[in-house]
Formats: sequence, structure tokens, C-alpha cells
Amino acid sequence: MEEEPLLEKQYRPRVATWEAFKEELKMTCSLALPMVIMTVSQYMSRFVSMMMVGHLGELALSGCSVATALTNVLGFSLVCGMSSGLETLCGQAFGAKQYHKLGIYTYGATISVLVACIPVCILWIFLEDVLIFLGQDPMISREAGRFAIWLIPALFPYAIIQPLTRYLQMQSLIIVMVLCSVAALIFQIPVCWIFVFKFELGTAGAALSIGLSYWVNVILLVLYVKYSSACEKTRITFSSDVFPTIPKFMKLAIPSALMLCLEWWIFEVMVLLSGLLSNPQLETSVLSICLLICSVHYFLPFSVGTAASIRVSNELGAGNPERARMIVVAVIFLAVAETTISVILLFCFRHILGFAFSDSDEVVNYLSHLMPFICLLLLTDCFQAVLSGVARGSGWQHIGAYINFGSYYIVALPVAATLGFGIHLGGTGLWLGLNAGSAVQSTLLSLITGFTDWRKQASMAKERVLAGGTLSL
Repeated sequence: MEEEPLLEKQYRPRVATWEAFKEELKMTCSLALPMVIMTVSQYMSRFVSMMMVGHLGELALSGCSVATALTNVLGFSLVCGMSSGLETLCGQAFGAKQYHKLGIYTYGATISVLVACIPVCILWIFLEDVLIFLGQDPMISREAGRFAIWLIPALFPYAIIQPLTRYLQMQSLIIVMVLCSVAALIFQIPVCWIFVFKFELGTAGAALSIGLSYWVNVILLVLYVKYSSACEKTRITFSSDVFPTIPKFMKLAIPSALMLCLEWWIFEVMVLLSGLLSNPQLETSVLSICLLICSVHYFLPFSVGTAASIRVSNELGAGNPERARMIVVAVIFLAVAETTISVILLFCFRHILGFAFSDSDEVVNYLSHLMPFICLLLLTDCFQAVLSGVARGSGWQHIGAYINFGSYYIVALPVAATLGFGIHLGGTGLWLGLNAGSAVQSTLLSLITGFTDWRKQASMAKERVLAGGTLSL
């Protein structure tokens, strides 16, 4: 009897059972819950600085807020997006038991991301001039430019943290990242207070405290990677094999960055558009609150999506296509269940939630009016957050970039402009534009995921890891 080919043995379908589904739910939760804590801790690092600066006066807070938003859009999002390319390479290499490649990929990615930080730094140095050119208030622009320059020391440790976290994530070493992030946040809080108020460094001290907290995080992660027995097989070491991996990484890093940045940027564009409406102060305030609510909730489906990226990439690398399919079903179920609960709570408390942000009845009532549309966005957003994680784990970043561009800049932006300005729906029209874009994005990602040939994806993952196959679909 002729022996069955190795590839066919590995790709023999597994029967999808209720037990397998429950197992995947359990594994996803064990990965996603710590990821929520880690993501919130890293987000709070910049939030704490804004809280401290808020006590220095309205001008300092305005400058810090503008600088935080723009440096996030024009720097941190780029670094985070580029690093997501490792979710494909490291995840599939780990699943295929090519452990030595994780360290090589991570080293190459770190070099690439650090080089990308150089033009970002130049842009941050001239941020004041850019803001003035765009017609912003000169005093706010000066304060924002100063904050951005002092934030440059935070960009480089952040560019090291992101590849390191992907390296650890793809091995399911989540707890150590949580502990390091929380420790860095605990370190930053008193340091920020001392710099801002005791040393009277103002916004510069707040920015420096962010950089120091990131460096603490880097040091803790590097020590763990260097000395922990859990990283013995995948240890990050420099060799001549690092440089050939850089082009391979960049083929995933560029679409990964576009995939993330295109989505993040559209929300900032909507805030800018709200400033052009008839009542810009009210519209901008309410839209900013809406985006804050969505951003805070996004940590939950995003963490589930990261868990999906870990599990899908590992199983594809190991040659288990049916298991990958089961993971997709499990993470979608988990994300929808969580988002449904969140939406019900938000809708029930829509008439009083606004008081947490403002004492103005006008703001509270406007937020209550927009709450059904916020709930709709959360529902569609949970699909795209999870399926984007599946895309990163599978290596479809370039498809995700095309989808995000089409959904938000061909659909959402024209719809928002037409409804907000043409039909004079104001902020409601802008938000409906976001709803339309998110619905298109989720629909397209769902269709692509639903029609995916997982056996083919597993075969491509094997070729990519073992034979250096192409990264394109």
C-alpha cells in the first residue's frame, strides 16, 4: 500500500466537535484577558501624563491633547502596525516548531522599525510648524510641538517593545508582558508627578516620564527573554541570518502598517471635520467622547483578535487547517457575546452616561441621541477587530489594507461628508459615515474569511516557514 504523503497526513481534517469548540473558547479567553490588561496598561501610560498636564492649565492640556493625538497617528500607530508583521512570521514559525527563526525574525523586525522611527522623529521636531501651516492656534501649536519633541525618547523604546511583545505573544507567553506593562505604569505615575510638579518641567516632564516608563518595560522584557528558560529554544541572538529576513518582514510590515493606520486615521479625520460644522465646540466635544467610548471598548475585541492571530498562525504553521477554522468560529462567538453585553449596557444607560464626561445638558442629550449609532459601530467593529487578527495570523495584511482603504476612504468619508455637510445632519451624519464604512469593512472581511481555503493557507504557511516561500496570496 502506497504511503500517504506527509502533507496530506498533516492536513487530514479534524471533526469539529462541541468539545473542540469549548477548548478553543477556553484557550482564547486565557490569552485575551491578560492581553486586555497589558493593552490598557500601555494606553494608560499616555493617559496618566494627560491627567497630570490637565492640572497645569487649559493651554497645556490643549497642547498635550493635540500632540498626543498627532504623535499617535504619525508615529506610534506606524510602529505598532509594522510590528504586526511578526504575528504572521513568528506565529507560523512557532507552530511549525522552527523555534530558532523567531529570534531571527524579531531581531530583523526591530532593526527595521527603529530605522523607520528616524523620519518620524524629523516630523515630530517640526510638528509646531506643521500645525501652524494647517491654521491651528499658534500658542497651542507651540505647546504641542514642545511636547512632541520631548516625546521622541519614548518612540525608540516603544519600537523595541512592539516586536518583543509579538515575539512573546506568538509563544503564548502573555503573563510576563502583563507584569512588565503594569510595573512600568506603576513606575511612571510617581515619576510623572515629580517631573511635572516638583521639578516644574511641565509638559516636557510628562513626555519624559512616558519615555522612562517605556525604557523600564524594555529592560524588564529583555531580561526575561535573555534569562528565562521559557525562551531557551527561541532566544533572540544576532547573526548574519538577520539581514536576509528584513525584506521578508517588510513585505508584511508595510501592509500591516497601512491596515492599522488607515483605520486609526479616519477617526482623527472625523474629529477634524467636526470642527468645520456649525457648532464646532459641541460637535467636536461630543464626537471626541463617542470616539473615546469606542476606543476603550475596542481593547476587548482587539485582545480577542490578538488571541485569534496567535492561535491561527500557530495552527497554520503546524499544518492544522481545520483547527484554524474552529478558532475563527470560537473567537467570533466570544467577541459577539462580549459586544452584545456591552451594547445592551450602553443603550440602557444612554441618558445618564454623558454626565461622566460633562455637566452640560446639551452634551448629555446629544450623546444620548448618538448612542444607538455608537452601539451599531461597536457591533460591526467587533467583527473587524477579530477578523483583522485572523488576517494578521494568516498573512493577509495586504488584503486588509485594501479593504480598510476602500471601506473608510471610498465609502465612509464621502458618506460622512454628504450626510454631515450636504444634508446638514451634522455630527450624526459624520457618525453614520463611520457606521457605513465599518459595516462594509466587516462584511468584506467576513466574506473573505468565510470563503478561505484553510488547507491552502496551511500549505502556504508551511512553505513560508520551511522553504522560504512567497508571502503573497
